[in-house]
Amino acid sequence: MRSFKKAIILHYSKNTGFLKIFVLFSGKPLFSLLLCWLLLAGCTKTQKLEMVTEQQRLVETHCGSCHLAVEPSMLDKQTWKEHVLPAMAKKLGLGVWRGPSYYSKKESAISVQDWQKIVAFYDSLAPAKLVEQRPAKPLQSWAGFSLKKPLANLSGVATTTLVRYDPYKKLLYTSDAATSRLFQWQNNLTDYKITALPSPATHMNLAKDQDPVLTLIGQMKAVDLAAGSVQQLTSQPQSGLKEVAKGFVRPIETLRADFNKDGLEDYLVSSFGHETGGLYLLLQSEKKTFIRSAVREVPGATQSIIRDFNGDGWLDIMSLFAHGDEGIWLFLNDKKGGFTQRNILRFPPVFGSSSFDYVDIDKDGVSEIIYTSGDNSDYSKVLKPYHGLYIYSDRGDFKFEKSYFYPVNGSTKALAADFDKDGLTDIALISFFADLKNNPWETFLYFKQKKPDNHKLSFTPFAIPINEYGRWICMDVADYDSDGDQDIILGNYAQGFLNQLPFRPDFNKQIPFVILVNGAGK
Repeated sequence: MRSFKKAIILHYSKNTGFLKIFVLFSGKPLFSLLLCWLLLAGCTKTQKLEMVTEQQRLVETHCGSCHLAVEPSMLDKQTWKEHVLPAMAKKLGLGVWRGPSYYSKKESAISVQDWQKIVAFYDSLAPAKLVEQRPAKPLQSWAGFSLKKPLANLSGVATTTLVRYDPYKKLLYTSDAATSRLFQWQNNLTDYKITALPSPATHMNLAKDQDPVLTLIGQMKAVDLAAGSVQQLTSQPQSGLKEVAKGFVRPIETLRADFNKDGLEDYLVSSFGHETGGLYLLLQSEKKTFIRSAVREVPGATQSIIRDFNGDGWLDIMSLFAHGDEGIWLFLNDKKGGFTQRNILRFPPVFGSSSFDYVDIDKDGVSEIIYTSGDNSDYSKVLKPYHGLYIYSDRGDFKFEKSYFYPVNGSTKALAADFDKDGLTDIALISFFADLKNNPWETFLYFKQKKPDNHKLSFTPFAIPINEYGRWICMDVADYDSDGDQDIILGNYAQGFLNQLPFRPDFNKQIPFVILVNGAGK
């Protein structure tokens, strides 16, 4: 009690500010809500407001300069104090001791005193626990689908990083992280051909009468090693791969298009990276070499859609960035080999942006953005009520507003198609970071669209009971059995990335993929 009184006296007599004095009292820089309240209790309403305003200003200055500032309510108090804030302090150049305690370095971008005010802002306003979203439970049903699976991969744990069906050659391709191999499966799923890869494949771009283009990630771990590459899978016997480009940091997608109308095919590479990365354009020259330039050089480039968005006859790009400064950007072709950029949606970094699609889901002639948030393998590995499936409607001039949300823990990817052939667009969704302990059915959901009521989107969600067969990290939609409807292919990544320890889920760890065969075409 004597130390406590001394702290209060120093606070008022020295006028050094309650945050600094609190460090002297507690011996550590993280502040309990009770003690902050005790110090604030002696202040006037104006003084309290000024303190919070200053803290918020510091958050906007030092956190909002790199990404959308995160509201305290988006994470629980413990996660802020023990994981997120210490990690952010290091990014600002502060040293972190165990506890954590902070100290300045020469390269620090913020003083310890100002950082403590940011810590106090989150510590005093963050909830003790996040409130779980409880939507209407999905129907437990196969919804017209049936299960088809290959023989179990008895040689090891499934680490599938790619599933892709080639409708031109009637082949199913898969790749795995453990061996960096590419499998070409025949339709009976018993015979396959193996191609050795320099690193795991995460994406395959297909085009009629052209060889597939593979994106090889280089390094699965979150490090800035420029070991990723773009390779063409040649159809010539014994030739295997032909390198298109290399030197990318964890690339995960490559698209092909002629951006400058010179008749030559160019490439667009999403290099997710870690601390470095970006969206890169490879313009092909007449000598069949490529000139590389950055469309937007920040880490987190995840996925792109190429289309003439403004109707001027030139191909533009819409891209999703995750990992830090999260959001969707529109890059309009300047007709000179470059692009002008415009941010159309932006999300805080805890959202964990994971995929998007751009389709006219309500058939009104204007496309919507289907978006998933749920990547949960960073500093805040807790279930988040704002993870899930979102739909944003265009209100004109690419100004989007949220028109639908269904909470799903750890949502990873959503693909839209008219699965039941009723003329309405449905959605298939996988969730790698699902609530595997309490709601394992979240790993795969099928959203059947109902007829819009007064132009309002509505879906009936189905939990198709396949969670026992794997943990889905990748997905493709294609007419696998050539019967006129869309089937769903899911890749199983059964190793690591568990956030609910000591609980360990009991799903199949050896089947590399499954196919949900659609019965609508029969």
